[in-house]
Amino acid sequence: MATLLYHLGRTAFRWRWFVTLLWVAVLGAVGFAATKAPAAPDDGFTMPGIESQKAFDLLEQRFPGTAADGANARIVFVAPNGEKVTATENRAAIEKLVTEAADGSQVASAVDPFAAKAVSADASTAYSTVTFKVKADDLTGAAKTHLERAIDTARDEGLTVEVGGDALATQPAAGGSAEAIGIAIAAVVLLITFGSLAAAGLPLLTAIIGVAISMSAVLALGSTFGLSETTGTLATMLGLACGIDYALFVVSRYREEREKGHAPREAAGLAVGTAGSAVVFAGLTVVIALAGLSVVGIPMLTKMGLAAAGAVLLAVLICLTLVPAILGFWPNAVLSRRDRKKKPKRGNGENGGSRWARIVVRRPIPVLLLGVVGLGAMALPALNLQLGMPGDEAKSTATTERRAYDDLAEGFGPGFNGPLTIVVDAKGAADAKTAVATISKEIAATDGVVSVSPARLNSAGDTAVFSATPATSPTDEKTKQLVQTIRDERPGIESKTSGASFEVTGTTALNIDVAQKVQDALIPYLALVVGLAIVLLLLVFRSLLVPLKAALGFLLSVLAALGAVVAVFQEGHLASWLGVDQTGPIMSLMPIFLVGIVFGLAMDYEVFLVSRMREAYVHGDGPGQAIVSGFRHSARVVVAAALIMMAVFSGFIGAGASMIKMIGFGLAIAVLFDAFVVRMAIVPAVLSLLGNKAWYLPSWLDRILPRMDVEGEALSRRVPAPVTTTDTPTVHLTPVP
Repeated sequence: MATLLYHLGRTAFRWRWFVTLLWVAVLGAVGFAATKAPAAPDDGFTMPGIESQKAFDLLEQRFPGTAADGANARIVFVAPNGEKVTATENRAAIEKLVTEAADGSQVASAVDPFAAKAVSADASTAYSTVTFKVKADDLTGAAKTHLERAIDTARDEGLTVEVGGDALATQPAAGGSAEAIGIAIAAVVLLITFGSLAAAGLPLLTAIIGVAISMSAVLALGSTFGLSETTGTLATMLGLACGIDYALFVVSRYREEREKGHAPREAAGLAVGTAGSAVVFAGLTVVIALAGLSVVGIPMLTKMGLAAAGAVLLAVLICLTLVPAILGFWPNAVLSRRDRKKKPKRGNGENGGSRWARIVVRRPIPVLLLGVVGLGAMALPALNLQLGMPGDEAKSTATTERRAYDDLAEGFGPGFNGPLTIVVDAKGAADAKTAVATISKEIAATDGVVSVSPARLNSAGDTAVFSATPATSPTDEKTKQLVQTIRDERPGIESKTSGASFEVTGTTALNIDVAQKVQDALIPYLALVVGLAIVLLLLVFRSLLVPLKAALGFLLSVLAALGAVVAVFQEGHLASWLGVDQTGPIMSLMPIFLVGIVFGLAMDYEVFLVSRMREAYVHGDGPGQAIVSGFRHSARVVVAAALIMMAVFSGFIGAGASMIKMIGFGLAIAVLFDAFVVRMAIVPAVLSLLGNKAWYLPSWLDRILPRMDVEGEALSRRVPAPVTTTDTPTVHLTPVP
């Protein structure tokens, strides 16, 4: 591996014009294809294999056209100063708004709340549902403006009017200026690390090129593979972070080889052969974790994982080819000012990394206990984890969607915002209407159900749908228990209908089912990615204990990160500092995201840090000294890489959406725990305690495993150390017989 990549680095350095123009051509071709590609389809959220999805599919089949996902606006009216919405003036204002809203060019229907009995028991609140013929993204500005003017007119009459639904919903930015600040922080970290504008700019440049190619590819292939910009969100985030980090390691090793006196082309080959080998295996662990998301069984998540895996592979290829090619154009520009002036290095070679490593090696047990106990304490809130899908209740009270949610909950009860949709399949029943009435009556009598709506039969008369309103809010644990109770009682209810069956769906039930499926998939997913990564690390380090230690350390850091997410977003600790307006359940996909993404990144740091220790050990250092040598060469770069990752992820904390905040915070805190506590403290402490046993591999297994030579042992034999002018020649005196 090291020898192959060594030749690749030298070739890219020599043929720099060809390599650079090739990547420019790829970028141009993919970009052109993206501009000519048809619009990507809507990659709506589906979850095959769960009851709520089956019921939704049946509803779409038996009620054609009713489940077309057209935009809707739920307009909530609250009478002022204790008045009633049924008062003459208030009623007239509401009916006027409904009439005006119905005249919109893209409006399918606007429901009169008085005709539909959509008025609260105390007559303080009413609501009207406006349904559109097109999806929210396809609504014209004129259609939105028409509805907004009608709403403003009603407000002028003295009514409090708030709007829920997706028709007029604000779409928060993914990160906005905060994300740009994250990239700026990454640039500053690179500049401090390298002390050179060129060295700091090169990783940023190559990472941006990689992200541009990967996102253009997503857009170009969108119509063919069902990809969209949403699918590419994860690819952008990881492509940028990994692209910067991988180039950072190669450039850092290039500078190190130049310090030793190697010529530029030779230094580029050695950098790609050694650091590039670590990049390849680190990238493979990320790809394994991302591609493994397909085992969860969520099509959207599978697409996001595969797209991100492709972006990471692209980052690896660019790192191995384009980075040495650009180094070929300006071989000295990335060097520090001292190295460019060929000034001798001061000191004894010690730095902050080696000094820290000596402290850990001298006191491994206290460091290990402190790290494990600290992360264990952070992980404790994860025991109270509640999965769900935050909705309007998690938005800021400054948004009309949140105020509409609160007004409906106050006027109609907390469960009104999350009704359960019951789909009755009466195709096999002798009397469909009687069967539907029986099911409706039985569900209405279930504890926890406040009311049921009148059932609506389809044109064929073999399928009906009605709503059941729970007594508790959509995210309440009692609502989850109610859904389970209705399903548990289903056999008894269906036995009274002679052939009819029913299923429970709706947004609330869908979120409950998704959370359960993700929870069930978490253990198999963990087993898959951890198992494959252990095999991969076994090849890299040729050790039994190092891969196991790496996996256990990751589990500790990801559980601590999940505990921190629960503490902030579910329990509310320090929530105001992050701009979290409302606590609630943790997004269903969050544990999978954390496991998948953080596992790959954690293995990055493991490979980069421990590979230098392995390299020192193979070249003759003792176990303790190998740890110190590894930290002296790579600790600063690993710290810089972690800070860059945290800066990129922290940019998403500034997003307006609670879910995006949650992802950004979770990933940033996970990198903090894994890089600075696990890899920089627990790992050297464990390796120090293990000593030579850390690198033990049974002889029979050593013979079976292929040799990857990530530490570049073959290169040390192939490439002689450079002889500088300061070297003192050794004179061998042979005695004369």
